[in-house]
Amino acid sequence: MDSEDTLPSSLRAGAAALTEGEAVVYPTETVYGLGVDASNAAAVETVFTIKNRPHDKPLSIGVPDLSTAEQWARLTDRDRAFIDRFLPGPATVVVERNPDLPDALTDGGDRIGIRIPDHPIALELLELVKPLPVTATSANKSGKPSIRKPTALPQSIREQVAVVIDGGETPGGASTVVDVSQGVIHRRGADADAIEAWLAESSL
Repeated sequence: MDSEDTLPSSLRAGAAALTEGEAVVYPTETVYGLGVDASNAAAVETVFTIKNRPHDKPLSIGVPDLSTAEQWARLTDRDRAFIDRFLPGPATVVVERNPDLPDALTDGGDRIGIRIPDHPIALELLELVKPLPVTATSANKSGKPSIRKPTALPQSIREQVAVVIDGGETPGGASTVVDVSQGVIHRRGADADAIEAWLAESSL
């Protein structure tokens, strides 16, 4: 099933689909994301299937605000300070996860990446379904280029999602993945230099 309604009807349809365990494609400030209810183990498995993604490559989650992040992670004061400084924005902060989240998200690990996307459509979608977390992974086959506009979605993905929320072309790029507690940047992306400087300053 596929729907590309005009906003805001597509947002309502997307939110409804997420709460029913279905998958949705949505825009972010970098690329298009593939979202399901990240607290639903069966829904999380569909992401790995749709993307043909190995389970040893963990998935991040998206939330609309710090208070929702607190429900799905055990944040340190330094984590909170980082979130206050850089989120919403193109950064993924790796934190201790709430054990209620499905193990498949992290391949059984105890840490998970959290995103608060700096995109009005993504934030509104996350607001509509909160406190549910939503998977924050690119809407592409594993190993293939990221998607910046809905017309570039592979048919194989389009056929497996309930709703495609069209927000036009996105800027591209990738979020910077950072473990604040360890002071480590796992992947350099947008704002990486500023994040690296903050890590150095906050450790003093």
